[in-house]
Amino acid sequence: MSYTPENPLITQSDLSVLVEVNSPHYEEARDVLARFAELEKSPEHIHTYKISPLSLWNAAAAGLCASEILRALERFSKYDIPQNVAVEIQELMGRYGRIRLDRSGADLVLSADDPILMAEICRHKTIAPYFKGRIDACRVRIDLFYRGHLKQALTRIGFPVKDLAGYFPGKKLALHFRTTTASGVPFHLRDYQKEALETFYAGGGPEGGSGIVVLPCGAGKTMVGMAAIERLQYQTLILTTNITASRQWKSELLDKTSLTPDQIGEYSAERKEIRPITIATYHILTYRKKKGDAFPHFAIFNQGNWGLMIYDEVHLLPAPVFRFTAELQARRRLGLTATLIREDGLETDVFSLIGPKRFDVPWRELEAKGWVATAQCCEVRVQLPQDLRLDYAVAGGRAKFRIASENPLKIPLVEALIQKHRNDQILVIGQYLDQLEGLTRRLKAPIITGKTPGSDRDLIYGRFRRGEIGLLIVSKVANFAVDLPDASVAIQVSGTFGSRQEEAQRLGRILRPKTNGTLAHFYTLVTRDTRELEFARKRQTFLTEQGYRYTIRGAVDVFKESDTAA
Repeated sequence: MSYTPENPLITQSDLSVLVEVNSPHYEEARDVLARFAELEKSPEHIHTYKISPLSLWNAAAAGLCASEILRALERFSKYDIPQNVAVEIQELMGRYGRIRLDRSGADLVLSADDPILMAEICRHKTIAPYFKGRIDACRVRIDLFYRGHLKQALTRIGFPVKDLAGYFPGKKLALHFRTTTASGVPFHLRDYQKEALETFYAGGGPEGGSGIVVLPCGAGKTMVGMAAIERLQYQTLILTTNITASRQWKSELLDKTSLTPDQIGEYSAERKEIRPITIATYHILTYRKKKGDAFPHFAIFNQGNWGLMIYDEVHLLPAPVFRFTAELQARRRLGLTATLIREDGLETDVFSLIGPKRFDVPWRELEAKGWVATAQCCEVRVQLPQDLRLDYAVAGGRAKFRIASENPLKIPLVEALIQKHRNDQILVIGQYLDQLEGLTRRLKAPIITGKTPGSDRDLIYGRFRRGEIGLLIVSKVANFAVDLPDASVAIQVSGTFGSRQEEAQRLGRILRPKTNGTLAHFYTLVTRDTRELEFARKRQTFLTEQGYRYTIRGAVDVFKESDTAA
């Protein structure tokens, strides 16, 4: 067996890959590995990746082939790659594209490159109900209505279909990008945004028009979405996480395109406007009076002759929306996100119904080019007060996490960090309202939570953007699609268990490049020897995936630095 000690990878027969962080080739290997494997664990010295069927199919859809993956593993591996690994990678990647879905008149045609494979698929009990009739040994007729349902079912049994059935043309909408924004600033798409658009568009043919673009927060995902609208020139339905995000989309469209206010509609709890560009929230779409009722606002999917549907923060797409997306496969679909990780495990449904990952770029690559701010991440550990130790010891699992998260010793630590960064724009972000409301009283700072009316949110965000206030306390409502370009410090006092997607979004709040070129600082306050520390390790996995490393410090160190800064 050959041995290359300086290489960082140990590829194992179960398709897991161990990565040695201290290797001189670690960063290069990590960036290559991220294209076809998923990070599972990231302790200090050895990280664990998993090569899964879904990660390989996403890689295949993005243009990678099995031989490129195997060459990358061989290049960075310490030891010889187990023989079965090459066989399994080739077999799994070979499944992508073996089954095709094409259009034939009023029906779809599912075809396979092998009659035995088609026989196996036809006999599967979850696939058979969608068949309308056999054409020959390799082809089956499918009802148009079941296009999405069939794709879901095929992916789940391990045979992802290549959908070449094309799209219905939506109603045309003429618009163009401005060369100078309405606010008077020169505007053009960045090179990676153009590349993301072209990869999604794929020349306008059936191989394009559906899929996911993965870009860091602050890297301009919205610009890619607008570029897709501008390229296609179709009426578009945009789905967003909240009303603040919807209004930011409208603001960007008016600022950077020729669209006029009467061409853009808001579909929310406050307004129900259907216009050539309609922006709706996931919340209004999934509203119903009680469980078991129909979703009354799903009719919006058929109220406009949409040629494109954009799913903002697609990793948060509510499960009920998948059902209607399954029935709208003839519409072009673009998903935008900073991470494909879903806490509910429905990544395969995103792959089947929105489309595969079409474009991805590492955060650190954009950071090196100055498109996102350079960030320093620090975990600060604090003790649990003596008077809470008994309460913690006898509490249940969820209660333990909350006691640790709301540790009162975090409050003076927040004050010390604010003192250290007193000349910066600071966000204090947390999960628990009692904790945040206590902080706002102590710090005499404004707060935004889910209870804050939309008009008040816009007012407070505006004051923060203009520098009229330098400290803002926000709940998890600010995790998503909030444009705060000059925020340079985020202090996370509590989070949602081990949510990697939340960690991505919260770091993203401070990654927009700073006008003065300053560093961004991301602090997470964690109580020692508690469940909060366990979940913090899970959240950190995402940042490790993107090339960031946490420094771990004690509260005493922060207090010393604060005293020095004062």
